[in-house]
Amino acid sequence: MAALVQVAVTGASGYIALHVITALLDQGYAVRGTLRDMARGEKIRAALARQTDVSALSFVEADLLADAGWDTALADCQYVMHVASPLPILEPKDHDDLIIPARDGALRVLAAAARAGVRRVVMTSSIAAIGNGHAGKSRFTEADWSIVSEEIGAYACSKTIAERAAWDFIAGLPKGDAPELVVLNPSFVIGPLIDPDGSASLEVVRKLLAREVPGCAKIGFSLVDVRDVAVAHLAAMTTPDAAGKRYICSTGFKKMSDIAALLNQTFGPQGHPVRTRELPNWVVRIVALFDPAVGRIVPELGRQKYYDNSAIRKDLKWRSRPLDGTIIATGESLIELGVVK
Repeated sequence: MAALVQVAVTGASGYIALHVITALLDQGYAVRGTLRDMARGEKIRAALARQTDVSALSFVEADLLADAGWDTALADCQYVMHVASPLPILEPKDHDDLIIPARDGALRVLAAAARAGVRRVVMTSSIAAIGNGHAGKSRFTEADWSIVSEEIGAYACSKTIAERAAWDFIAGLPKGDAPELVVLNPSFVIGPLIDPDGSASLEVVRKLLAREVPGCAKIGFSLVDVRDVAVAHLAAMTTPDAAGKRYICSTGFKKMSDIAALLNQTFGPQGHPVRTRELPNWVVRIVALFDPAVGRIVPELGRQKYYDNSAIRKDLKWRSRPLDGTIIATGESLIELGVVK
């Protein structure tokens, strides 16, 4: 029997990575996931085993901040899904706490991929690398890049700098030595959890269900289902014409008040009422003084951004599920796994 095609997935314990691993295993690939701490391996394997057959799954220890382990992790791999990148709930005091691991980690992975003869690397970036720092601009395509400054926050800076560094690195390699690079730029990723550790991107839904905010800020989010993001990764890996391109991966825009109303309608009768009233901007700014997670959304109050997803739909034949179902699935998962009591 022919050997399975080997795919490496970095940051295997992460929210998106777990869904990518599930999708790969479902499609018959062998997966080698990287972990900073191998002690987490059995817990992650058990979580994935509830989703799919994990007999073709293995783990290797590797850290974005260290050289050790990456050659082992990528040996004999035809493809690499570089998903690992820090996403904190709170804004760090020093932006380098995010920028250095995101940028240097991407370069370590790409260098190891080149040494291993990897065919293609799919890198998970973000719309944070596209739509930040553009005063007055509301419509964005893959041609846009965020303008790096203190004002856009550490996460957007880290994703922008890391992605630019990745493209520059690949461009600087001799043509025969360079793996193909495809970059996905997902919007705000929500959807069901595989492991209860979750992700900072679920904080809006979690805070609403846990009644940790007094109401809804006048803000909205470009959203995408984590399962659709996983499908996009596989399409980016296997579509020949995707090489050298970046793709916005976003379904659509939802106001926070509309998210809250749907959560309240669905989960209120189950004992999880959600506050749905819209708050004046001055109230949100006061709350932000005491809740750094709320502080991150203050610059976006009253803004609505549109991200063009026509390229991913055309090139990768990508289709996404309705957002109302995604929002409900997120709430069900948070409650089922005990993240929301």
